[in-house]
Amino acid sequence: MTKKKIVVFMPAHNEEENISGVIARVPRYFHPDYAVEVLVINDGSKDRTVAVAKAAGADHIVSFPHNQGLGAAVREGLKQCCLLGADIGIMIDADNEYPPEQIPDVLAPIIAGRAEYTFGSRFKGSIKGMKLHRRLGNYTFTLLQAILLRRWIYDGQSGMRGFSRDAMENAVIIHDYNYAQVLTINLVRQGYRLEEIPISYQVRTKGQSFIKFRQYVSSVLPAIYKEMRRPVSKKRQASLRLKRDEARV
Repeated sequence: MTKKKIVVFMPAHNEEENISGVIARVPRYFHPDYAVEVLVINDGSKDRTVAVAKAAGADHIVSFPHNQGLGAAVREGLKQCCLLGADIGIMIDADNEYPPEQIPDVLAPIIAGRAEYTFGSRFKGSIKGMKLHRRLGNYTFTLLQAILLRRWIYDGQSGMRGFSRDAMENAVIIHDYNYAQVLTINLVRQGYRLEEIPISYQVRTKGQSFIKFRQYVSSVLPAIYKEMRRPVSKKRQASLRLKRDEARV
């Protein structure tokens, strides 16, 4: 019997010190019905990220000639997952902050048919090493998403997210700098079911984050406003409801 496919994709920019450990810890055989492959989206790295990823066992690597931004890398990751024939995709940051061992937990609601979009939620799980200003920033942007979507969200900035095939095909990320808020708003407004799963989280010990607070605010807030003004397809919402009804029969 031909197995279904899960693609684990990792946006990476100058992560030569971290990416091999993340790839090595990806569970490859956690479900009998699924084969697991690893895809790296190299966002214009200037270090040895590509060579290290290949040596660590990445199955696929797609490289941008120059740095385009995390939003662009995630957009490309979703596209490449579909081109590779993935039934399910999961994104995990390449910085070794998120636990690859919990990929099965984050994907369980999608495999079971309870959700099409999932987070590995740090604030429902455990956090080590996050500074106070980062924690407050996460709370603020997560609260903003919750208000706009009129539903409670615990961790709107999580770097570990699962997607059904349909969610990957229809997700829209409208800016290149980042993806977190606009992607969730886009998918939930379309009618995709979201579930959050508690995970453990440890702040990176090697390398540097690209996030700068002032740039984050100036880039993300206008994108959120733009996404909220985009019309929601009633046809897409009706199609999702029909698929769920058919699955229950």
